[in-house]
Amino acid sequence: MIPIRDSIPCQTKPYVTWGIMAVCVAVYLMMLLMPDEVGQHFAYMYGMVPIRYSNPDWAYAFGLPPDHYLSFLTSLFLHGGFLHLLMNMVFLWIFADNIEDLMGHRRFTVFYILCGLLATYAQWYFYPTMAVPVVGASGAIAGVLGAYFVRFPYATVVILVPILFYPLFFQVPAIAFLGFWVIVQLGDAFTAAVFDNVAVDSAWWSHLGGFAAGALLHPLFIDNKPAQADLSAE
Repeated sequence: MIPIRDSIPCQTKPYVTWGIMAVCVAVYLMMLLMPDEVGQHFAYMYGMVPIRYSNPDWAYAFGLPPDHYLSFLTSLFLHGGFLHLLMNMVFLWIFADNIEDLMGHRRFTVFYILCGLLATYAQWYFYPTMAVPVVGASGAIAGVLGAYFVRFPYATVVILVPILFYPLFFQVPAIAFLGFWVIVQLGDAFTAAVFDNVAVDSAWWSHLGGFAAGALLHPLFIDNKPAQADLSAE
């Protein structure tokens, strides 16, 4: 299921959301221009490699110097492939503008980064010996989804479901779409835990941690501005 648009109008321009998208795309294009070896080294340097922080001896032997947890932040702007980037930007484009509109530009910036850091920490906590870079904006975006889930549960989300290469479009409540998204993350995290299968893109705990952080912390970033759930029906 691919979200196409939602029904909540914005009162302000989402400049921060656009800026985040621009940085992510620029970093991805920059990495595309790098030789493979340089790009891989860049991903290990600025992606969050959990074992780098749980086993400093491994990091030293691998050639990763101490970075004082900087990669917990920089990893939020790296992506592992075009589809990874595309899907993250689609979710950011559809859901982040309303949360930025609700919080204001400055508060949203802090909220987004905080959710991303907590999401990355959750991934490190559950997989501290993972030796591949965790990259992507999905943890921070999950925080946005968590806030959206609470603030706009009855907004309408138009989704695309390709059936045998034939596109079908449906309108569903945000609470159903995002609830299904959470169930998928829980199922994947459980499967990975049971079968001890940690793949490069298995950032399930980052997604769940970011979603929980966004759902719980977003009221701290709203200056008594009422929810706009009544605008969800169009």
